[in-house]
Amino acid sequence: MQIVSPEAAVACVRSHQQVFLHGGAATPSLLLEALVARAPELEDVGVVHLHCEGPAPHLAPAMAPHFRHRALFIGANARQAVNEGRAEYIPAFLSDIPQLFARRQIPVDVAFVNVSPPDAHGFCSLGVSVDVALAAVRSARIVVAQLNRHMPRTHGDSFIRVGDIDFGVECALPPYVAAPPQPGATEQRIAARVAELVPDGATLQMGIGAIPAAVCGALVGKRDLGIHTELFTDGVVDLVQRGVITGARKERDRGKIVSTFVIGSPRVYDLLHDNPLVEMRGADYTNDPGVIRGFRKMVAINSAIEIDLTGQVCADSIGDRLYSGVGGQVDFLRGAALAEEGRAIVALPATARGGTRSRIVGTLARGAGVVTTRAHVHTVVTEHGVAELHGRSIAERARALIAITAPEHRDELLAYARRTHFI
Repeated sequence: MQIVSPEAAVACVRSHQQVFLHGGAATPSLLLEALVARAPELEDVGVVHLHCEGPAPHLAPAMAPHFRHRALFIGANARQAVNEGRAEYIPAFLSDIPQLFARRQIPVDVAFVNVSPPDAHGFCSLGVSVDVALAAVRSARIVVAQLNRHMPRTHGDSFIRVGDIDFGVECALPPYVAAPPQPGATEQRIAARVAELVPDGATLQMGIGAIPAAVCGALVGKRDLGIHTELFTDGVVDLVQRGVITGARKERDRGKIVSTFVIGSPRVYDLLHDNPLVEMRGADYTNDPGVIRGFRKMVAINSAIEIDLTGQVCADSIGDRLYSGVGGQVDFLRGAALAEEGRAIVALPATARGGTRSRIVGTLARGAGVVTTRAHVHTVVTEHGVAELHGRSIAERARALIAITAPEHRDELLAYARRTHFI
């Protein structure tokens, strides 16, 4: 490994190559900024990554001839570029992405990562974001790393050898933070219903946002919960401190919190640093349905943009406007559904736009993507109730979903269901 300046580190990138960018809270901004500064001398450089926190200068309209972003998950800072055709979206299960790198279906010429400084044994940690970054490092021809004094040193399968890094840039930049969301009354009502479905000793997967935050608050009376998840945030820290999360009944990785990336406030990163309680693993492990189904009481809690009366879930677009990504929703819903006493839950508010639009609809909006099929969906929760769909006919599903939508939208949905002979 050569210790160099950011400018010298990114000089290895050539036109028409593809660069992987470490994502989430671990965005290597120094390297990205230095690469963008080279834009006039570069043409058609692919930049592939999951969602990245922080600025995204490579996505500015003026950068289109120089950089072509290929989004594995569309973050807020990439939506405009994707929907204006200046960037591309690759739909993929999160669990599949490491294999796409390994097989070079998505080739990585250069990997930009943000790691902890080398320890006494010559290992750097990928810190808050292992997810697909570990696989990208292993398949890259050249690895460039920010050696970051403020990156938490995480345990698990998060380490890369100094000898596998070609260029290192020393820095001291805290991971990006996300303020904990403040759940409203609707989210609190949804969370109360979800909490009723979570038994003591369950292993949980949940994401980020107001509903997961509210669910964490509603679980304070539970005992011996475990975490095997794609990501976690501040609510998990609260439950650890209260003694609710112990992992004592997990069938594997007992006593451990297992995640593939983490984003939250500094207190989350303080929990992570050099703490053997938490193990960070690659997405091909955390999101493997075969692993997930091994937890007897696995409870997966995911959300949706809208769901139709047959149970189809749209989660990555608003109509034909691409919004986020496939991510790990199907990985976890399928794994939890196959678990012996598992629960696969889709939780969402019944309405959007101030109550004027139902999120349970007769048919998905034109162009909407089906992330989770009607056959995958088991349990749907809104603030108005719980609908059990697994093993039920279209007529039974339609009635169950109409019953948990907002009362002011039920007559319209019932009329639609009758016109289409769903019921």
